[in-house]
Amino acid sequence: MAKHRRADQPPPPCYAIVFPGLESVAGEEITEDLGGEVKRSGRGFVVFRLIELDAAVLRLRTTEDVFLLGWGTDQLTYRAEDLNRISRWTARDVDWPRLLQIHHGIRPKPKGKPTFRLVTQMTGEHGYRRRDAHEALARGLAGKLPAGWRHAEENAAVEVWLTIHGATAVCGLRLSDRTMRHRHYKREHLPASLRPTIAAAMVRLAGSKPGQLVLDPMCGAGTILAEQLARDAQMGSQRLSMPERGRIVGGDLDVATLRAARSNLRGLGQTSLVSWDARRLPFAENSVDRVISNPPFGKQLGRPEEIGPLYRRSILEYDRVLRPGGRAVLLAADAEALQLAIRPVGWKSVRQLRVRVLGQMAAITVWRRD
Repeated sequence: MAKHRRADQPPPPCYAIVFPGLESVAGEEITEDLGGEVKRSGRGFVVFRLIELDAAVLRLRTTEDVFLLGWGTDQLTYRAEDLNRISRWTARDVDWPRLLQIHHGIRPKPKGKPTFRLVTQMTGEHGYRRRDAHEALARGLAGKLPAGWRHAEENAAVEVWLTIHGATAVCGLRLSDRTMRHRHYKREHLPASLRPTIAAAMVRLAGSKPGQLVLDPMCGAGTILAEQLARDAQMGSQRLSMPERGRIVGGDLDVATLRAARSNLRGLGQTSLVSWDARRLPFAENSVDRVISNPPFGKQLGRPEEIGPLYRRSILEYDRVLRPGGRAVLLAADAEALQLAIRPVGWKSVRQLRVRVLGQMAAITVWRRD
């Protein structure tokens, strides 16, 4: 795939749309895996630059979508005058031919007549409607796309997005498609199934190394296990010899859930799936390097009064099997119940990220067993 860089003109900046709360993890992935430089971030987005811009940007796991940046601002007025500015910036401040050239280099043009689509997202209270902002975007793009391209409501070859949140707006050319956020492997969907980008962030925060045993004791549809397999593949662990390769193990109490996990994990790599009770794990003491888990929230799955006892019994078992220095990454809505469960085992808190899951606030928490 051709790389887009000239001595006199570096690649344009990009931005990623990120699940709110994961901005820092997405920035770390961009920096560490792609060698990029994060220029700024805000609620739900990260702006960054790459020295070399190619299809590797589409392999990001913690981002929902990736775009070539056309223009951005954090000084919207919330008034109707924003609409004229949106049109003006879109028409005058963007080198659309160059962005399209880069887009076609990373995502080759499909056969037949190209199609395009305009997408406008808006949150917050403004003195105009989302449809007004969409029409302002369309006015700014008039004459910028090649003549003869036809509009499509979905599966368009080229998509121009305008995203507005409060006083902030970004506009750009979408490089990714729906599989970046939804993934190819999601064949089976279960109630309260974890969002892949959240699972990818949890895997990254766990920071497992080649040869380590990674455990998801309540694996559900297998999303965390799938993202761990993807992370291992990116790190090159698939080339390690079998004694050096780590084990990825998941289990669940529900047999139907395990069937869904097997379907989703088929063809992704080597994993072990076992029917068990997470409060009684079939592992020796000090044998597991990483525990990554999304336990029930007491909403879609389970009852709220069951959460505290479940956390207490599970944490005691995780503490038993974790090696000294091992790490646990847990997603929980009831932070108080989780902290009460962890207090007796004395794990050290490493990091916490606040996210909204299943319509309620939750936290991704990272712990180390000393």
